[in-house]
Formats: sequence, C-alpha cells, structure tokens
Amino acid sequence: MVACIAHCASTRIHCTFTFSRELFMSETASTIKRCLAASGILLLIGGCGRDLPNAPADTFSGLNVTVHVGSALGGFCRKAVERFNATRPALADGTPFRASCTAAGSGDVVATFVDLNRQLKAGSIRADDPRFATVLSLDGEIYHSQLIDQIDGLFPGKDYIPAITDAPLLASSPMVLMTRADLAGGLRAQAEPFAALARAKVHRDLAAGAPALPVHFVQTAPTRSNSGLQTLVAQFAAMARKRPEALDAADVARYQDAVKQLQSKVTRYGTSTDSLAQAMARNGPYWASVGSVYEASVIAANGDLGSDEPRFEAVYPKATFTSNMRAILPSGPWVSPQEQAAAEQILAYLRTPESQKLAAEHGLRPGVPGVPLGEKFTAQYGVDPNARYDSLRSPKPEVVAAMLDSWRSYTKKPSLVVLVIDSSGSMKGDKLPAVQQTLQAYIDGLGPKETIALIDFDSDIRDPMLADASPAGRERAERFIAGLEAEGGTRLYDAALYARDWLVKHRRAGAINAVVVLTDGKDDGSTIDLNRLGAELQKSGFSSDERVAFFTVGYGGEGQFNPEALKAIAELNGGYYIEGEPGTVRRLMADLQVEF
Repeated sequence: MVACIAHCASTRIHCTFTFSRELFMSETASTIKRCLAASGILLLIGGCGRDLPNAPADTFSGLNVTVHVGSALGGFCRKAVERFNATRPALADGTPFRASCTAAGSGDVVATFVDLNRQLKAGSIRADDPRFATVLSLDGEIYHSQLIDQIDGLFPGKDYIPAITDAPLLASSPMVLMTRADLAGGLRAQAEPFAALARAKVHRDLAAGAPALPVHFVQTAPTRSNSGLQTLVAQFAAMARKRPEALDAADVARYQDAVKQLQSKVTRYGTSTDSLAQAMARNGPYWASVGSVYEASVIAANGDLGSDEPRFEAVYPKATFTSNMRAILPSGPWVSPQEQAAAEQILAYLRTPESQKLAAEHGLRPGVPGVPLGEKFTAQYGVDPNARYDSLRSPKPEVVAAMLDSWRSYTKKPSLVVLVIDSSGSMKGDKLPAVQQTLQAYIDGLGPKETIALIDFDSDIRDPMLADASPAGRERAERFIAGLEAEGGTRLYDAALYARDWLVKHRRAGAINAVVVLTDGKDDGSTIDLNRLGAELQKSGFSSDERVAFFTVGYGGEGQFNPEALKAIAELNGGYYIEGEPGTVRRLMADLQVEF
C-alpha cells in the first residue's frame, strides 16, 4: 500500500488516502490528484510513493491545530495534548479537531514565527500556510517581549501578539544554580552569585570550607534558548547592581567586561537546558561545577541518578527569573475563527487541575493557584518547594538586543573547533553533497569569536585548513569544501587521534577547544584500535589542563557505521553522539554549532 496526505489550504484540514501501489501508479490516481488540486487541496507528494505495509491509514479529516512551545514546556505539552485528543474534541458546529505539540528552543520558536510573518508581509506565502502555529508558548517573558516587539515592527498598530499580562499562565520554573551539595553553601552565601562566580577561581574563594575545585560554568546559548537569555540578562543586572528593567544600552557597554569574565569560565553552551544538567551529572565537577538551569532541570537530573549517586542542589539567587510559560494565542490573519475556537478549548484544558498536576509531574510549577506541587518538589530532588526570591522582569527589547550583540561579538567565550570530515569512498552518491552543503552552512554561521580547522580523511589524513568569519577565512573554507572527493578507506580512529594531537599542540588559550568527527563508516585501516584511542583521548579530557571535548556525528544507512564506537568516543570526553542522514545532517550540525 501507498499512503498520501492531502492538505486543504483554505481550512488546514488534513486527510490521508491509502492506495494499492497499482492504483497509485494508474491513470485513476492521476485523476484523483487532478481532482484534489482543482478543489484547492494540495497533495503532498513527499508523503507518497513509500511502501507502508504495516502503517494504518490516518483517516482523521478534521481540523489540526499546532501548538509550538519552548523546550522546557515540551514534555508537559505533548502529554497533555495526547490526553486532550483522547476526549475527541469538536467545535460548536460539530467539526472535529485535534492538537499537536512541537517544542524547540524559545529563540527558535520566535525566529521561525517571525520569519514566516516576514514572508507573509512580502507576499511569498499566504496566511493559511500550515507552517503557522495557532498557539505559541515561550519559556519566559523576555522572549515573549521580543516576539511582541518584532511582530509589532512588521505590522505596526495591529497588536497581533497579546500583552504578557493577557496571556494565561501555563507553568513556571525559576532559574537556579545547579551544583553539588558541598558547593551549594558557598553560593547561597553570596548576595550576587554571578558576580561572585566571575571573581572566583576556585570554590574555596566563595566559602572557606569548600573544596579547592576550579569554577567551571555552563549555560545555554542566549540566541537560541530562553534559559540562556535569562542567564545573560541576570549576569548584566548582577554586574550593574540594577534591576533588568532599569538597564540601558550604556550599562551593557559599561559592564560587558565583567560579564566576559564570567563567560570565560563556560565549558560549553548549547540549546537544551535539561541536556546541560544531565551532562553535569554524567561528566562530573571538573567538566562543570555550576550550571544556570531551570529548577525543573535539577529535578530531572536528580531523577535520573542512582540511589548511591550524590545529588545536586538548586541554589535560588535572591533575585532570579521565574520563567513564566504563558499561552500566546495571536489574533493575526493566520489564525482562522475555527482555529481560534479550537485553541480556546485546548488552552482551557491545559489549565484544568488535571493537566496542571501533569505539569508538576514534569517538574514545573503549576500556572493555576491551588494545584499541589507534588512529590518531586522535595529535598530528595534537590529543590525547595517554598523557595523565596525576588522575581526579575524583562529589560526593554532594545537593551536585550544590545546584550545579544555584545555576547556574539565580545563577551561570549571564543572557540577553536576541529571538524574531521570522512571523505572515503562510501561518501559517494548524495552523502558528499549533503556534507558539503552542511559545511557551507556551518561556515556561513561562524561568529567573530569562532575559529575552525577542517581536516578530511579517507585512507590518508590531510593537514588542517584554518577558517574563521573573516572574508579570507571563509574563502579558504569554501575551497576546502569544493575540493572534497569521495575515495579511499576510513581511517577513523587515526584521524580522531590526529585531530586531538593537532588541537593540543595548537590549543587556543581561554577558549572552548573541541573536535567534531563526522563519518558514515566503520573504521578501516587505522593503526590503533578503539581501546587505544579511548585511552589516548582521556589524557586530554576534562580532568586535564587541555579540556578537549569530542563530539561525533554518524549518518547513513543502518550498519554502515558503528554507533557504539562513536558514542564511546564522545561520551568519554565530555561531548555527545548524534545520528542522522543526508537529509537531516545539516540541522544536526547547526544545533551542534551552538555548543561552541
């Protein structure tokens, strides 16, 4: 059987047609396609032509409503929406509908929505484009304020995005400092923990009885993640000793050196707050001793630990962001009356006591008063259910923009990343062009603080080519990309060790130093085995002065590469492994680039 999806542009109603392969290839199918097109229905051919022998046909023919949320709300949203759909919701006129929930970093949610609206204003897409989400939620009010500012800039006077106070609260999770129990006391004693961390070299500088452990800090990237943006704003406020809403652009320029001092202690950035918290638990205090994360991230990290493993504690600064996660139902032309009516039912359900208890089960504080926090808000999970703090408010949008500009160009910790590219014979076909496009996008995304070294390997390992964001650096990288040819074997382990040795020799002081290995094959012809490689790489890991991280990307068909070997290389050295294919490797590498 062959399944095809039809989409009606005027109502965003989806339905699925299932044909026998013989019918799909016949003139009858062509007639069906022409008929659908004439009726204003778009047949998404990308979903056709695939054999689905065991896949049940999706016979739903009602209205689909998309909810796009920040990553902190994702787990709760997906589970709550699943339960909501089980009630078989319908509009007042009987039209059935269902909801779907997608999650991304709050910066990505805003960027996607704003970009669609730019296209709408330019006339390149229509208001009924199915990529428009009906409901949005961001993991904090700074990005909500940014969304209002950017949409108002595109459509002055329309007020398409509701004010913060008009958006119902779904959940919250205050920003905390996650650390070990023996380090928490020193942080709690600080009036301004960020300012104290910037000054301290070791934790004993914060408290006489604390271990002489170096201060290593982690936070997410403020350009992509709400927790990272809130962290950056809180750092500027702490250094200036002002409330965020009282800061101006002159304060950003005046205090960026102090923020830079703290940023110099960053181990790595990233897009996922929970992933950073889990990496802290996995990699130990020499990888990162303090993390700026959500309270919910501490709960999740402790929940994954064994009974005999040391727990982490949440330190609540005297002033911090509450991370209010509100439901945003725009009033723009991309929201039809049907969608608005459906969205109102969805939001009412998300705020029921039953759904709010589900939020608490995910480590989030309920957005509706009177709902109990539940068993996870205890010392066992490292949090204080009765934590008291002064809730910070958003700065003016232009001040946030100045902070982000400062971070990109000045305060962000610099990086030197070695990209190790498999150019062996198995890369022939669509793999090599996909990698070349991915590398080009990576180069296009380089910031002024980032330098890369490009190494390609097959049976031979070639000398690195350095590149950066300068015109000459980009030109060198583009020559490298254009010169890649698929041939030879796969000396994966030798290439990984060569990259590490080169990076140790050319290590960039005061920077994030990392190796990213991208391969589609198993090792073939190396002079060392995986055990020897692992032993060698650990000599430059996070218990050493070199602090070289490894990240690995495997892609291609199942069985073409050794995922366990790639996972071992990464996880033993403070990084992680991701897996993709030619169609997804560009997105994976774009996310990975944010780590640095």
